[in-house]
Amino acid sequence: MKILKFGGTSVGSPERMKKLLDIIRPEEKQIVVLSAVSGTTNNLVEISQAYLDGDKKKAKELTKALHDKYVVFVEELFSTDAGKANGRDLIDYHFNLISSFANELFTPIEEKVILAQGELISTTLYHFYLTEIGVKSVLLPALDFMKIDEDNEPMVEHIGTHLQPLLEKNGDNTLFITQGYICRNSFGEIDNLRRGGSDYTASLLGAAIKADEVQIWTDIDGMHNNDPRIVKGTKPIAQLSFDEAAELAYFGAKILHPQSVFPAQKYKIPVRLLNTMEPHAAGTLITNESEKGQIKSIAAKDGITAIKIQSTRMLLAYGFLRRVFEVFERYKTPIDMITTSEVAVSLTIDETANLPDIIKELNDFGSVELDNDQTIICVVGDFGPEKHGFAARVLEAVKHIPLRMISYGGSNYNISLLVSTSDKTEALRSLHSRLF
Repeated sequence: MKILKFGGTSVGSPERMKKLLDIIRPEEKQIVVLSAVSGTTNNLVEISQAYLDGDKKKAKELTKALHDKYVVFVEELFSTDAGKANGRDLIDYHFNLISSFANELFTPIEEKVILAQGELISTTLYHFYLTEIGVKSVLLPALDFMKIDEDNEPMVEHIGTHLQPLLEKNGDNTLFITQGYICRNSFGEIDNLRRGGSDYTASLLGAAIKADEVQIWTDIDGMHNNDPRIVKGTKPIAQLSFDEAAELAYFGAKILHPQSVFPAQKYKIPVRLLNTMEPHAAGTLITNESEKGQIKSIAAKDGITAIKIQSTRMLLAYGFLRRVFEVFERYKTPIDMITTSEVAVSLTIDETANLPDIIKELNDFGSVELDNDQTIICVVGDFGPEKHGFAARVLEAVKHIPLRMISYGGSNYNISLLVSTSDKTEALRSLHSRLF
């Protein structure tokens, strides 16, 4: 069995939703994971925020505007009166639910219920559409088997244990449809996977049922060897290892979320990144195998803040770094890069909500300097200890650009450079020209 995930742009219009059958082969055993229709989740976030702010009038206006979009969507998706009636009943049900929260105390629990409505609508609409045209499918409610524990980590065994009986119960069917992103938490409440959303769902399902392959369908033909929005002449990468894909995803490749590959990696399930708009394009295959002796790709991550802590007390001080890291741990702020010297440590973060409190505590260790508007440039490839020359080529390509930090040796797969965001475009283009 294969897992096929389609993102919001792939179901972003009735026309695109209909064209999924150009890719999906109903006669083959597969689970199709759908995101919410493109733009819907952002709209639901706005509605939820209006409720949280106590602005019920704004929430009502936003809800009506989104409902009206779906009225048009239903009219264009279905061709029969019965199909249109089913579609209208469906969206009325979900939007009445959203509107009902105006009469209740609104908390983050209710917010997650609202955020779940996008995927519930898109999957049911598609199931109704397939029924209308005579294609048999089974709608599998993700809330019946997708679950996270008290640490918000997915429970793969639970997913497999609860999903497998549903598949066996409908053993005569080949096409199953389910929601991405949504799940239940350890209290049984509606929740979501946050990191990676629907990609994460697809990978978890693949791991849980030991699928033959997980396919992530988006609007670009695989991971490219640089950012095509900035650099001309980029090309899709035919093959990546899970570690390489995770590095690229973490450091800016938007096509995939870094967390989403880990379940597939653990259970050795191949992941293929494909383009809904060009279904015959080869895309990118991600497996445990890594092609040696190559530089694969370049990615960039903006919104980085660099922090330098300088202290003569650090010299030969046992436990200094531990105490520094504990500050970031207390404020649940991840660190991206780190470099050290005898009297200073520099590190980067991309979450700055608690930065004033962090800086206040770090001042106890010594002088603290901040550099905002920084970008991490990540070059991914074969940077193992036995490989020589690749790092030199990277640095040669950016010798005319001021470098704030360099991180090398932390893994066998990347070298990371910190530059001012104003130098990002020049760095990406220069690296592309020199490396590819």
